[in-house]
Amino acid sequence: MPLIHERTFRVRHYECDVYGHVNNTNYLRYMQEAAYDASAAAGYGLARYSALGRRWFIHETDIEYLRPLRYGDSVRVKTWVADFRRVRSRRMYEFYHVGSDELAARASTDWVYLHSATGQPATIPPDMVAAFGLSPDSDPAPRERFPAAPPPPPGVFKTRRQVQWREIDSAGHVNNAIYMDYVSDCGMEIAAAYGWPVTRMQAAGFGIIVRRHQIEYRESAVEGDELEVATWVSGLKRATGIRHYTISRVPDGALLVQVHSLCVWVDLATGQPMRVPQDFIANFESNIV
Repeated sequence: MPLIHERTFRVRHYECDVYGHVNNTNYLRYMQEAAYDASAAAGYGLARYSALGRRWFIHETDIEYLRPLRYGDSVRVKTWVADFRRVRSRRMYEFYHVGSDELAARASTDWVYLHSATGQPATIPPDMVAAFGLSPDSDPAPRERFPAAPPPPPGVFKTRRQVQWREIDSAGHVNNAIYMDYVSDCGMEIAAAYGWPVTRMQAAGFGIIVRRHQIEYRESAVEGDELEVATWVSGLKRATGIRHYTISRVPDGALLVQVHSLCVWVDLATGQPMRVPQDFIANFESNIV
């Protein structure tokens, strides 16, 4: 049986967005903290990894939001390791609203085990596998390839930013949750650029809520890097669409991160999905595949 670890967080006011919901970035922070605690509970805290000269790098994250969490709520994060491969491991997460015990979100992260000095993949030892409650002979579930985005349309939106010192974590690169801030900021910038800032959406009685994020981390950004964030939409349906993002390093054009966000148009009065307004579609036509 895998080692199951649980940790409860109380939602603080500054963790919420304009809709009063926990900001998407903070789910990733909850996941990171819960994963660190779970690893320490299995005997592999940060100090031990440091002594081993090893570290974990998140390669992919997939998170589905099922019901909003709000200021004052408490959320219980349940996490466990689903499998180990030679140099990779998948960790699962479930978020429960304390009180109702409703499932608020579920997620997974695919981690790569690395040599700290070189950044090259390192073989996961059998004793680590056993410490997390799994058998070295267990058969891991097959990985699905990260979905390919369609080529961007002529109206692809691009914005640039420079990595700041406050965005760097103890590994010396941009923390994985920060990339979510980058794409969220880009989403707000394109909305305003195409004539639909949040204030106009609210006045029209609707909002755009992300139902699922799929994130692939390819390379790390470091302090001072100039980044370009590009975004466009595909798969637009009655009430949903997929907004694609890429984050690239400007000097060499290297793709660092890509994100697929399944967005839902929601009636703010009822909280229910609604048809995407035709005037909204018309304004964004050049940005839609």
